[in-house]
Amino acid sequence: MYLGMSKSSATAPARAEGEIPSSAPSSELLHDSDLSLLDPPADLKAAYIELRSQYQRCAAALATAAHDLRTPLAVISGYVELFVTGKLGNLNEKQQRVMEDMHVSSNRLQRLVNDFLTFSSLETGAVNLRNHEPQDMNACLQELSGFWLPRFQDKGVAFYFLSNPNLEAFPFDYDRVQRVVSNLLENALKFTPTGGTVWLHAEPQLWERRNSHKPDDGVQERRKRNLLVPNAVRVSVSDTGPGIAPEYHQEIFGDFFQVPDGRNSDEGMGLGLAIAKRLVQAHGGKIWVESEPNCGCKFSFLLPLKKVQ
Repeated sequence: MYLGMSKSSATAPARAEGEIPSSAPSSELLHDSDLSLLDPPADLKAAYIELRSQYQRCAAALATAAHDLRTPLAVISGYVELFVTGKLGNLNEKQQRVMEDMHVSSNRLQRLVNDFLTFSSLETGAVNLRNHEPQDMNACLQELSGFWLPRFQDKGVAFYFLSNPNLEAFPFDYDRVQRVVSNLLENALKFTPTGGTVWLHAEPQLWERRNSHKPDDGVQERRKRNLLVPNAVRVSVSDTGPGIAPEYHQEIFGDFFQVPDGRNSDEGMGLGLAIAKRLVQAHGGKIWVESEPNCGCKFSFLLPLKKVQ
């Protein structure tokens, strides 16, 4: 399937296709078992446990506040939408413009609240994936592309998605994967200028989980026997935006982090990539970025074809 605008004939930015970059270091809180392995001094351990407790109490309080805001915000957005669509009567030009601004702002607030609620639930570690049955990744991405295409068209950004017939069905959480890809597409749309291009792509891939301390002799044997069959699916979102400097390639997946490069990033809290990372890791996968300043970005994540127990 093809989805896109042919306003621009730009080609995809060049990417290095070497070994998959290592995933960003985890920004989650350490658990007691982790502390036992690290064996820190007693006073340092006690201080950390106290700080962790304070952080969790603050996160819980903010989550409660965000939850209480969700319903009234939904009501406000619903009424504003009725005015914008003319279902409650006709508006003059000035009233229409005010209501459209209110609609945009209320939707933005809803996204912020939903992001924070999602983040708070993931912080507890209780990610209940609905990945018991094989799902069609092409159908998942095609449905999502249909939702995002009008938004790219409104901004004048070309958007391309081509389904891949080589993708087999495998177990993954359909809604959670759409959330991951939506977060990546939202970033691409935000930072890609008018006239730019965004690509969404998925393909089977062999994921060799290397251990630098213990060479995998099985890899060489599989290569000799030509048994390098795909064991994962790689989903990528590429864009022609401003790019990200290498020193931020790991930090951008941290909680509440935004690249300090003067880009217009005032529409979020810096949680989109942190949420995406947690959801990918819950599937047993990994996520990373390939980018250079002024060369666009390519965000990719891997999902294993077999469920991780």
